[in-house]
Amino acid sequence: MIRLLVSVVGPAKPTAPTIITARSLHSSYDVAVVGAGIVGLATARELILRHPSLRFVLLEKEKELSLHQSGHNSGVIHSGIYYTPGSLKARLCVRGSTLAYEYCDKKGLPYRRCGKLIVAVDQEEVPRLQALYERGLKNNVRDLSIVDAKGIREREPFCRGVMALDSPYTGIVDWRQVALSYGKDFEEAGGTVVTNYEVNDIAVANESAAGSSEGLKYPISIRATKGEEVRCRYVLTCGGLHSDRLSQISGCSSEPRIVPFRGDYLILKPDKHYLVKGNIYPVPDPRFPFLGVHFTPRMDGSIWLGPNAVLAFKREGYKLFDFNLRDFGDALSFRGLQKLVLKNIRYGLGEMYRGVFIGAQVKLLQRYIPEISLSDVLRGPAGVRAQALDRDGNLVDDFVFDGGVGDVASRVLHVRNAPSPAATSSLAIGEMIADEVEGRFDL
Repeated sequence: MIRLLVSVVGPAKPTAPTIITARSLHSSYDVAVVGAGIVGLATARELILRHPSLRFVLLEKEKELSLHQSGHNSGVIHSGIYYTPGSLKARLCVRGSTLAYEYCDKKGLPYRRCGKLIVAVDQEEVPRLQALYERGLKNNVRDLSIVDAKGIREREPFCRGVMALDSPYTGIVDWRQVALSYGKDFEEAGGTVVTNYEVNDIAVANESAAGSSEGLKYPISIRATKGEEVRCRYVLTCGGLHSDRLSQISGCSSEPRIVPFRGDYLILKPDKHYLVKGNIYPVPDPRFPFLGVHFTPRMDGSIWLGPNAVLAFKREGYKLFDFNLRDFGDALSFRGLQKLVLKNIRYGLGEMYRGVFIGAQVKLLQRYIPEISLSDVLRGPAGVRAQALDRDGNLVDDFVFDGGVGDVASRVLHVRNAPSPAATSSLAIGEMIADEVEGRFDL
């Protein structure tokens, strides 16, 4: 039976939160959240809904919210298939996807539950696919099934494979639109959103010049690069691509280190959109650190193909030749990256080659849809992933929280790593981080 695409279409995009400048903000707050990506926004929203009597401020270094990872991603609502049964990632993803659909329905945000096929293209991949199916069942992923080659063609007429895992609960959404809605919720609950506030110091505050008790009631000072200051009782940082640097400000270790990996997408030309109906993914190969190319429909009607995964020469560098000397030097000098490269040198060179010569990328795509040709694709957008690495070159695949040293340690919580799929899991992650905040701080 052919599965129908289910679409929920809401009203126009939500308006962005009302943003104030650093010069006009109130100087003292109970809790400051640094970083307005989707994790920071979801957590700030959760905290203020739990503690409406407290004063919250959200500090973002860019002029708008969610411009980086939250605004440069595949847009998929994942169902929780890939992750180790019983793990935190698995539980958060399964709960997060349910919460995401419920939130979009409540807010009238459009999404499409278009499903996903994880396709085994040959018999060698079948055992891994079957193991993935068992994992998904243990994770309580909804409506999961195995289909044969005929079932693949019923769902994706132009896709070729010997067996596939069908996940109809997987969907797509504009995650930046969702993130902005979180920000609107935060503001409507009484929170303050401040942009163009790049934090460069978090320290114990002195008493005010007038001799008031301000410095004692709000003992933490958060200073920006332009000289502004916010005082607060507690600080939570959700810095994404800069989470390690924010942590070091308050005396934390430099590890795990954030190493940026850029993923370059191709775009399927509009006259070839009929080739793809839903998400088509490969069976993960445990020999390699990243997932591999896939086919991803988008809410705007486009279809993205890819991505590859290459070292980005700038933490927020979305173009091939974007370069930042500090970012590049930090990455190359880190022993963890050096070890990762040595362990995966052939894979890494292949990813770089496919990034330059898109015909090589198309050959990988043709394993799934043979009808795709080089003339059917264009170079598309890119995203940069904040990959946390340890000193042994291992990808840090779990949540990492940190505090600081000295007097500031008891009042600062850094979210140093919120692994993928952080957007899908964002509301569940917000709940978890809020629990962590309440456990550490006397709110």
